[in-house]
Amino acid sequence: MARLRFTELQSRPLEFLDFTSLTLEEFQQLLSPFETAFHARMAAWRMDGKPRTARRFTVYKNCPLPTPADRLLFILVYLKTYTLQVVHGRLFGMAQGKANQWIHVLLPALLAALRALGDAPARSLSALTQRLGVSEADAATVVVPLAEVPAPVAPIPAAAPTSPLLCELARKKENPSLQRYIPPPKGLFP
Repeated sequence: MARLRFTELQSRPLEFLDFTSLTLEEFQQLLSPFETAFHARMAAWRMDGKPRTARRFTVYKNCPLPTPADRLLFILVYLKTYTLQVVHGRLFGMAQGKANQWIHVLLPALLAALRALGDAPARSLSALTQRLGVSEADAATVVVPLAEVPAPVAPIPAAAPTSPLLCELARKKENPSLQRYIPPPKGLFP
């Protein structure tokens, strides 16, 4: 199966935009800070998430993401499409476990690069007002409000339980003072 690679995708700008939500120019602007953040992270941490104690990070010849552009493309496509890790790994020619490792390594590097560029997502209304340089009321017009929480629906009464175990569980549900651990009868669960 062919792997998705930056060198092949860059020749198709509209498809590149579909995969990443970035133009090639925006991608190139992000690439250098991203690679700096990636190498800073890899200087301190290994791929398995443990602290680096001995050898420094190097890109091997059989690395599934050999270039900085391939690494950035990998994480941007993941964030844009949010596919299953199995599918995403297959798209980039690796197993699900490796895709999971790369996602956990590259997400912090991307966030650090976005922070360095001043483009990290704002996590509060006050942070957004500072970034935009506007009043809180003006910033509130940009923020999408959360949908109203629907009123709770009354549960439909269940039919009376017939087995002794279900009767006991129903009795405990109605009377919380009876809620203590009682092991299930032997042979009921494997």
